[in-house]
Amino acid sequence: MSAQEAEIMVGVGSWVCCSVGMMVFNKLAVTAFPLECTLVAMQLGFTAVAMLVCCWSTIHIGSKRDLMRWCIVVPFFTGMLLTSMFALSNASMTTVVTFRAISPLVSLCIERLYPNPLKVTPGIVSCIALMIAGALIYAHSMEKSDRAAIGWLLLNNFFAIGDRLLQRLMLAKDQEPVDISKTGVTLINNGLAMIPLACVALLTGEAKEVGAAVAALDTMSWFYVVASCIVGVGISYTGIWAQSLISATSFLVLINANKFFIIFLETFVMKTKHMTPVQITGATIAILAAVAYGEARKCAEQSEKETQPLLPNPKDTREKDTKEKV
Repeated sequence: MSAQEAEIMVGVGSWVCCSVGMMVFNKLAVTAFPLECTLVAMQLGFTAVAMLVCCWSTIHIGSKRDLMRWCIVVPFFTGMLLTSMFALSNASMTTVVTFRAISPLVSLCIERLYPNPLKVTPGIVSCIALMIAGALIYAHSMEKSDRAAIGWLLLNNFFAIGDRLLQRLMLAKDQEPVDISKTGVTLINNGLAMIPLACVALLTGEAKEVGAAVAALDTMSWFYVVASCIVGVGISYTGIWAQSLISATSFLVLINANKFFIIFLETFVMKTKHMTPVQITGATIAILAAVAYGEARKCAEQSEKETQPLLPNPKDTREKDTKEKV
């Protein structure tokens, strides 16, 4: 195994663990502390302080231009976290992860605008079609309580796609990377995201309810909130780490694929979600199609690398030399 393959395995594996933990603890935390903006702000603030205290020596921001470029990511990062919390407060984790399965469709379309887009194969198209079919089958038997979150789920997909695509564009070595360290990016995301969050909290009137909500927290509720903050530090860093190693579409597929464990936890361990046979079928189709999509994407990437010439075309070289002489 090469060093690059080992880094991908460790980086992606770390993110998967943090992702599952974040989803579970967020659901428990927002149920115990139903102030979404404040809860997300606590998580962001905890992560920003952790970066300043523990990782100060590794924080690097190359230039003001790099900082300004990365600021484009912040609204999408904030929107992704906040809409995810709103969705979890209105729907089950299973509903959230099933509807996220359709996000690679939009991601793949936008990736066509990248400097080095990937060729779309019939296998990729087939897997995306199955993802959408699975989500539609699940939605057909969806509970009324979950339907109230559809708007938040769609909005969450929009912000998640924008966040992953922009991060991929600015972090991947084969695109247009910024000169900012992973810890620097984590600090910028979590620090600057506090600004739009404060605006939303003021507009919704949530700021007035914070005192009473904090006073009502018991020991177990505090544990859920603190645990979500700690896992938030891990997912903020490992998310950027994994995103710099794989494509945005593959990353979104990975998000969907690891949700099998979340569905298992919610349905069979926590027992907070009852699924009908139709819902189980739909969710299974959507997530298996996401896993298959990851393989189809991998095959397409390998095929593209194999077809690239190892040496430049002599004709192209001669034409370039002629133009330079002229």
